[in-house]
Amino acid sequence: MSVSILMAAVLAQTPAAPLDVSVPAVAGVTADPTCGGRSELATMATCVVTTQAAISGVIDAWTADFERQGWLAAGGGDNRVVYVRRRAEGGCDGFQILAFADGNVAAPAAPAYLAMAAIPGDVCAAQPSTPASPQ
Repeated sequence: MSVSILMAAVLAQTPAAPLDVSVPAVAGVTADPTCGGRSELATMATCVVTTQAAISGVIDAWTADFERQGWLAAGGGDNRVVYVRRRAEGGCDGFQILAFADGNVAAPAAPAYLAMAAIPGDVCAAQPSTPASPQ
């Protein structure tokens, strides 16, 4: 499966520049245009479905392939990974993958979802400092 991530960032909800990311095919992973029935997320992300038991292996396989494409896992959290890649002209592109499942019960054969979205702008740009509060 090759996916071009052309959607808005989940947080900023502003149009992102096209990112051509080759997402490798992994057995047991299929496209899910509904994002697990989450219509709002489906408008912002490209989603796939697998099982709860397989999701860690899918992320590991994808991360290894993304590294071969020049992408580095640069952060995230328990259920999110942010990838960045330097641009030839300076700055960085980025995208994120969010993992989620239905409900809070661990069920190895139950569906688990991965939502992929581009992060707009230069993800390596220095963040503006917050001015000190007036006293």
